[in-house]
Amino acid sequence: MTILFEGCRLFDGVSAEPCENVTVVVEAGRIVDVADGAVSAPADAVRISCGGRTLMPGLIDAHFHALLVDLNVPSLDDMPASLLYQHARHNLEGALGRGFTTVRDAGGADLGLALAVERGLIAGPRVLFAGRGLSQTGGHGDMRSQTRFEPCGCSGYHGPITRVADGTDAVRQAAREELRKGAHQIKMMVSGGVLSPADPIWMDQYSDEEIRAGVEEAETRRTYVMAHAHTASAVRRCAALGVRSIEHGTLIDAEAAAAAAGAGAFVVPTLVTIFAMIEAGAEFGLPKMFADKLQGLGEEGLRSLEICRAAGVPTGFGTDLLGPLQDRQSQEFLIRGQVLPPVDVLRSATSINAALVQRSGELGTIAPGAVADILVVDGDPLADLGLLQEQGRYIPVIMKEGRFHKNRL
Repeated sequence: MTILFEGCRLFDGVSAEPCENVTVVVEAGRIVDVADGAVSAPADAVRISCGGRTLMPGLIDAHFHALLVDLNVPSLDDMPASLLYQHARHNLEGALGRGFTTVRDAGGADLGLALAVERGLIAGPRVLFAGRGLSQTGGHGDMRSQTRFEPCGCSGYHGPITRVADGTDAVRQAAREELRKGAHQIKMMVSGGVLSPADPIWMDQYSDEEIRAGVEEAETRRTYVMAHAHTASAVRRCAALGVRSIEHGTLIDAEAAAAAAGAGAFVVPTLVTIFAMIEAGAEFGLPKMFADKLQGLGEEGLRSLEICRAAGVPTGFGTDLLGPLQDRQSQEFLIRGQVLPPVDVLRSATSINAALVQRSGELGTIAPGAVADILVVDGDPLADLGLLQEQGRYIPVIMKEGRFHKNRL
């Protein structure tokens, strides 16, 4: 079947100025033509009149957690897997309804969840998963309580989101195991974090040798490491050790940003989760010990955007939201829009994220040969990022791989 989107204002994922009166042609799940004005088509072609609305690529969230369904993360250990994955289904369906056609899961999702989407059992975005993230003992992914002690202290944490691996051999084995199970990339924790019980945010984690081991193992599969790294020192280490995707970068400084840019690394800020937890964390059960770690991070996060832009660091788009806060996913656009031009924000969620996940030319763009992940927006999001709010209210068409998830036109 041939599908024509006619009379579009086009944002292709890159250009600062949209093109007017464009026709986009889709066949067999791919974009086959992008043309000025009208084009000829088979008599049985489906024609969608966009009426000057903006057509743009499907959005990509490069730091998503389908399975982080509770703000008290250690409690997930006690949740039945059957319930946990129903929550994940809900989170994925909500993301697609907001226009996100791809998510990169940053810890927890597995091959089964990705296949459930691929096979149409879940109406969600494609899932590029990291499996379980790797943490040292006492690191950001070690969710064991500080007040509960094991009889021998010999067993690591084995929750649904992360796994503990200490030493280069153990890191290699853990990375190999996640890759064996289909992981698209490897996640490592290299600084302290907010939602873990035993580590201050300023703490550097994993030795250089352990980080190199993870990077080397990922490279054997022609993929990469995404590393949880809030601090400037963690960003500098990531840049020096070959980490491709630096997550958060909340406390980055100019020196660290220059190092990341020089190494060709990406930084993926996740500001909405900070502001959401500050605003509503207590209401949804965020433990006080975690809430206390959030102080000042919102302002630092906004500065990090300016620092990365000044240094020329390619900046991806991520949200890192948990549980009942997932419906705030699109607020990341508005937060970034406080300090960045709208086109930079939109590029981060389209073409830049596509490059980050090694799918340039396929995802995050409107061009011949690209996967037909397409949004039609009422108005011009290059002028008003508010058009991406309210759970897809202003997005009458959502297409993923050439199939309509929603079509109000």
